[in-house]
Amino acid sequence: MEALAGLLSTAIPFVVIIGIAYFLMVRPQQKRAKEAQNMLNSLQKGDSVVTIGGLHGVIDEVSADDKTVVLDCEGIYLTFERRAIARIVTKAESVSNNGATTEELGTNTPGSSNEEE
Repeated sequence: MEALAGLLSTAIPFVVIIGIAYFLMVRPQQKRAKEAQNMLNSLQKGDSVVTIGGLHGVIDEVSADDKTVVLDCEGIYLTFERRAIARIVTKAESVSNNGATTEELGTNTPGSSNEEE
């Protein structure tokens, strides 16, 4: 019985150290990996991003099949793996016109003008 008690008293500190290491190192890393995956899954056309190499650009195309993104870097189009995106600087504006009607937006046809002369 004493041998078992001695074994338990030496094993308990190791179990406690492993538990502390898990909560201080492993769980936060798993949380950051999950956040990074969610960020990569939310990439959309028009987002301003930075790659892991420090290149700034705007997403022109996202390919879910190839897991690639095409960045517009001031007129130069470059293809990257999605995982090469380090962070999103700004998200793209919503594609909708926020409920504005065509009367509010006007027309773009020759001969018709919304301005009075």
